[in-house]
Amino acid sequence: MEEPGFSASLPFGRFGPDELLHCYATGVFPMGEARDDPRVFLVEPDRRGVIPLNGFHVPTRLRRTVRAEPFDIRVNTAFDAVVDACAAAAPGREDSWINGPIRRLYAALNARGQAHSIECWRDERLVGGLYGVTLGAAFFGESMFSRERDASKVALVHLVARLRRGGWRLLDAQFMTEHLGQFGAVEVSRAAYLRQLRAARALHADAAGLAVPMTGAEAVAYALQPTTQAS
Repeated sequence: MEEPGFSASLPFGRFGPDELLHCYATGVFPMGEARDDPRVFLVEPDRRGVIPLNGFHVPTRLRRTVRAEPFDIRVNTAFDAVVDACAAAAPGREDSWINGPIRRLYAALNARGQAHSIECWRDERLVGGLYGVTLGAAFFGESMFSRERDASKVALVHLVARLRRGGWRLLDAQFMTEHLGQFGAVEVSRAAYLRQLRAARALHADAAGLAVPMTGAEAVAYALQPTTQAS
């Protein structure tokens, strides 16, 4: 596990989508110990990784890539495939915290319109993407994957652009990493994170708007402009 401030085993038989959303609402999220381990744990880090939507950074080369539209961007057309790809072994990531119970939980949330995937396709092949959970005006990023250069990064830019367009206020990255740091991610205390979470939960964001088409140029423009006030 990655620097948890709190971790407790979860009685999965009594734990479903409603309980999962309650966890997110209180600053806790689930993780599996390993891909083939059926146990699920609740984690509440002492320090939280957050990508400020008003301070998102897109490196110059990536801006050119997003504008060039090397991928077909789709939303929620292959959610299960995105989760499976995030769980698959990859160089430097032989194991995964995404196990069978985790897959079933997020598939259930996706069926309810409360978990979403941003997907990069090329020639009808899924080559990158990410998925996460929505609650109020908070988006909880879970995992991402890439099978072609920059695919997951392009998906992240499109996610941020859609979150800004739709009135989100919080993009939770769970843990701070060097990779996320290049996009402006910061690490905040648990107390500071909970304040941001409470404020975001009280607002409404346009989840349906995530799937509205957006060009690469629009994605860069939205990702780099201030958010608008959500109702």
